[in-house]
Amino acid sequence: EKSVQKPSAPFSTHPSDVFIPPHTLNLTSFTKLLKKLQEMHPEVSRDEIVNAVVEVRRNNNGILSGLSISSIVERTSVIL
Repeated sequence: EKSVQKPSAPFSTHPSDVFIPPHTLNLTSFTKLLKKLQEMHPEVSRDEIVNAVVEVRRNNNGILSGLSISSIVERTSVIL
């Protein structure tokens, strides 16, 4: 049975050399989306906003990718 070892990444302090996993970028976009929605709907709790975004995703065949941020904001605002 062969074991595949991943090579270690070379040490670098240059920001552009840092690998950022794709899911991290999605999380950053999600955080920005929530912040924008909280600013637009200060009377609504964060949990309610998250639930509304989840509903938008469910209404879009279970995915948000392919939708613009403004479209997600608009659809979420209608639900809220």
